[in-house]
Amino acid sequence: MADFDLLVKGGTLPDGSHADIGIRGDRIIAIGALSGAVAGEVIDATGDLVAPPFVDPHFHLDATLSYGTPRINASGTLLEGISLWGELRDTATVDEMVARALTYCDWAVSMGLLAIRSHVDTTSDHLNTVTAMLEVQKIVRPYLDLQLVAFPQDGLYRTPTGRTNLLRALDMGVDVVGGIPHFERTMEEGRASVRDLCEIAAERGLPVDLHCDETDDPLSRHIETLAYETQRLGLQGRVAGSHLTSMHSMDNYYVSKLLPLIAEAEVAAIPNPLINITLQGRHDTYPKRRGLTRVKEMQAMGITVGWGQDCVRDPWYSLGTGDMLDVAFMGLHVAQMTAPEQMSRCFDMVTVENARIIGLEGYGLHEGAVASLVVLDAGDPIEAVRLRPDRLAVVSKGRLVSQKARNDARLALEGRPQSVRRRH
Repeated sequence: MADFDLLVKGGTLPDGSHADIGIRGDRIIAIGALSGAVAGEVIDATGDLVAPPFVDPHFHLDATLSYGTPRINASGTLLEGISLWGELRDTATVDEMVARALTYCDWAVSMGLLAIRSHVDTTSDHLNTVTAMLEVQKIVRPYLDLQLVAFPQDGLYRTPTGRTNLLRALDMGVDVVGGIPHFERTMEEGRASVRDLCEIAAERGLPVDLHCDETDDPLSRHIETLAYETQRLGLQGRVAGSHLTSMHSMDNYYVSKLLPLIAEAEVAAIPNPLINITLQGRHDTYPKRRGLTRVKEMQAMGITVGWGQDCVRDPWYSLGTGDMLDVAFMGLHVAQMTAPEQMSRCFDMVTVENARIIGLEGYGLHEGAVASLVVLDAGDPIEAVRLRPDRLAVVSKGRLVSQKARNDARLALEGRPQSVRRRH
């Protein structure tokens, strides 16, 4: 009888150690030198990085892969993207949204992305978006953890049924309370929406994840209210502020007061570098802002910060592949996180720190953890961010769900090696 159902041999773990990983059922039951062990299936990871799966804490699965429908975003702005999505939202069928979302989930699995938190628009009374994403959640559950956020894209109060529809979506089984306070009619309504949404979450025992201050306006300060309400209602550790781009434009004195408040409230931050630097600063000439929030400063205060993907091929963003290492790579550059420990942390931000933000249970490479992992054609986390390499194997909940052959380039140069791997 085999010791393990699946054995991953000889891999390099993110901390630089080398170990075999023995899996039985959907759990890791042994890590270490497992020489002589017998397994039903063996993955040889010698010389390759073995990491816990990638996690995306901020995405829009209902809109993904819809680029160009009904039109291309000509201005490249957030507001035109919202307008275009508003048209598509009311014409897209449930089946169409399910099909697009499942295609993206296939991409995600192939890239070792096995947990996603997706915001689901609750604006329209038909709630087809919610129906579709709940169906997707059910289909992918055996191999991908999908959290859904009730997201009133056009505002909790700005639309007549915004609040009612958000509650309906939560009643249907959506997991997280979302919002967009900076899109309400006034700053005061924005502050009121934060208070209301946090109270709804406290009453229902749910997490909170708000699109917060996604604007170039330095006076958009709803993150301050979010930190206050988190403490008032005892929601510490269950709340995230996504985007926080206005902090890029705030004066340093105010930020010096704000960051300790966020840290005290244990509110996490989710910047989305690919999209933040694409959408922000569109009204600037030069100097031209790029809108990424103050990542290193928040981390220095002990605030948990993760990188999010946000969009792939939709009204807001024309590119994307579902590769969280693309996100980490861009975030590293824009946040100027180029010291070795900072580059390594960018890898952690799309794995362990994102898992912490969304409360993913059983995550990691340790005995008793859920047996989900990815084998990368890289030697360490920094090399993985540099190369964005092939995922040689992806294991989800004990099952090998994706494989790719090593794809070295072939050279035809006299006196030079016959192949190039770009690893160093």
